[in-house]
Amino acid sequence: MNVLKAGLVYFLLVFGAGFALAFVRVPFLVPRWGTRTAELLEMPVMLAVTVWASWRLARRHPGWGRLPRLLAGAFALALLITAELLVAYALGLRSLAEYVASRDPVSGGVYLASLLVFALAPACWNGHAKPDKSAGQQGAMP
Repeated sequence: MNVLKAGLVYFLLVFGAGFALAFVRVPFLVPRWGTRTAELLEMPVMLAVTVWASWRLARRHPGWGRLPRLLAGAFALALLITAELLVAYALGLRSLAEYVASRDPVSGGVYLASLLVFALAPACWNGHAKPDKSAGQQGAMP
């Protein structure tokens, strides 16, 4: 259950950042530079958020090995894809095929690669990180 909770928090951090960035990208960047460039400009910011959020996950669960962190990342990926498809449906795209076809081939490919990074990033951190004091644990690990 802790793995699911960690995956949910990881998803919420990254999805929330992407949702907030859309309020900059769509009205300001897309009209000026187009969808492809706007999405590509957003990618480094989202990568930084992913790195930070995955590091935070590993730091809050220092006793976990790679497998639980990988499972949390996989669960977060499932949530992210579900949320992405729900947003696409809410915007009027009726099928998965229409959504995939509507993606720019360049920025869409980069986005797919970023999904892989998102899923794997929590498992890439050292499992012996010091506990985060905000995680409710006091003191340092021996």
